[in-house]
Amino acid sequence: MSLASIQSIPTVPNSSSSLSKPGFRLKPGLLTIRSAQAADGPLRRPSIATPTVKPSVPPPPPPPAPAPAPETTVTLEFQRQRAKELQDYFKQKKLEEANQGPFFGFIPKNEISNGSRWAMFGFAVGMLTEYATGSDFVDQVKILLSNFGTLWTASAHIITAVIGSGVLALAWATAQLGWIAGPIVLFLFSFVTYYCSCLLASCYRHPVTGKRNYTYMEAVRSNLGGFKFKICGFIQYFNLAGTTIGYTIAASISMMAIKRASCFHEKGHDSRCGVSGTPFMVMFGVVEIFLSQIPDFHEISWLSIVAAVMSFTYSAIGLGLGIAKFAENGKIKGSLSGISVGEVTQTQKIWRSFQAFGAIAFAYAYSTVLIEIEDTIKSPPSEQETMKKATLISVITTSVFYMLCGCFGYAAFGDHAPGNLLTGFGFYEPFWLVDIANIAIIVHLVGAYQVFAQPIFAFVERTAAEYFPGNMFITKEIQVPVPGYKPYKLNLFRLTWRSMFVCMTTLVAMLMPFFEDVVGILGAIGFWPLTVYFPIEMYISQKKIPKWSNKWICLQTLSGACLVISVCAAAGSIAGVIKDLSVYKPFKTMH
Repeated sequence: MSLASIQSIPTVPNSSSSLSKPGFRLKPGLLTIRSAQAADGPLRRPSIATPTVKPSVPPPPPPPAPAPAPETTVTLEFQRQRAKELQDYFKQKKLEEANQGPFFGFIPKNEISNGSRWAMFGFAVGMLTEYATGSDFVDQVKILLSNFGTLWTASAHIITAVIGSGVLALAWATAQLGWIAGPIVLFLFSFVTYYCSCLLASCYRHPVTGKRNYTYMEAVRSNLGGFKFKICGFIQYFNLAGTTIGYTIAASISMMAIKRASCFHEKGHDSRCGVSGTPFMVMFGVVEIFLSQIPDFHEISWLSIVAAVMSFTYSAIGLGLGIAKFAENGKIKGSLSGISVGEVTQTQKIWRSFQAFGAIAFAYAYSTVLIEIEDTIKSPPSEQETMKKATLISVITTSVFYMLCGCFGYAAFGDHAPGNLLTGFGFYEPFWLVDIANIAIIVHLVGAYQVFAQPIFAFVERTAAEYFPGNMFITKEIQVPVPGYKPYKLNLFRLTWRSMFVCMTTLVAMLMPFFEDVVGILGAIGFWPLTVYFPIEMYISQKKIPKWSNKWICLQTLSGACLVISVCAAAGSIAGVIKDLSVYKPFKTMH
């Protein structure tokens, strides 16, 4: 076999062949042998086909090993910082959103920037409330704030209403009754006043609907009906008119006392310093005509505050002078049974004792304003609960004060205690202190006159407008410009009617200027119906107390006993007026 005939021979690796020499290894595969040609040149060793080797790609470097994480602790300060950042972020985002859109209109941004929705809503509510109530914005605020009263504000209102010119007659009243009956009667009147005031406080709201009764008259109408409402109105307005007469008398007596005190200081205590009270009553009436032209009762609140301060001033001075006089005497004057029969007749002693009941009753009169005071109290707790506590505090306070004034005045002067502690000239020195007390009385009575007269004015003017709605004389108001202030609304009917009322009360005061007698009549007229009868009847009606039950009998017995006392007090006071009129000469000088 020749080499030329050999085409291909499979190669089998053999470890003993020369191809398996060290350093050379034949990879398994095919070995090609072909015939040599002349052009190929000399014979060469057969070559082995070298396989194509792809270049190797270097592997990527291994990633660096992560650094070990430091150990961290979440602290409270860290949390605060993150929370603050979140707040700032959302606040900024909210502001950015609010800056988009128009400045006016019902959109969320305006609710943040100018509160237009709430402003418009409040404006609409205010206008509707003013239309429904007839009260402007200022009055609405006053009404809102007036219902935030507490136990202590109610107590202060009652004390202010109770303590007044009636305290000046308590020494005289105690002198008529004596050391035993005097304090006992004072205590009994205080107890009856407290108990009936608690009954009246329970009638502030309607028993079924819970509606408020804003005045004493509304409470009577709500609980007792129309007929008793009219009777109550007549008694109340009559009592108010009588009180204005008594205040006119008391104011003129204090003016006279100031002039006489100066006379006694200059000429001696035994001088006859005669003074006529008529000019002083005219002066007081002129001032009241001017003040009565104030259209609305609410516009004289400042005058009422001044009057309250003055009442405490002269009451404290009267108590202090009584204590000083008692210390100067060095002994307790008076007797267990009161003024002796030698000083007065037996009949006069009886009448004067009854008159003393009226003077004490007048000093405790405040039931007609109790409902108005209760209307200022906030709830809860309920108004009647707070009012009962306030009544207890105020009645105890005033009773202690009245006991001191009456007892120290009686201890200082005995049977000769003056009807008016500061004008009866039990005190001559220091005359300047007596003058200060009398000035305080005058200022107080100027304001108190209006407080009692304004309800009468309002009632008459309201009634006239209802009956004659088209009468221009009654309804027309003339705008009178006032420099630096809002125009004054002048009503001709108001000017005429109020001036006539003041002139009438001044004339009646000139005809019978007897302070203790008038005080006794007013106390007798107002005590039983206004302080006892109507509160008891309203309480029975509201609580539906069955007739002839034990509670009903006890309440009616109390009402009957107080009626007897009031009748006796009225009889005694009328007897005193008759006696004084028998010797009094109108418009003459008094000594």
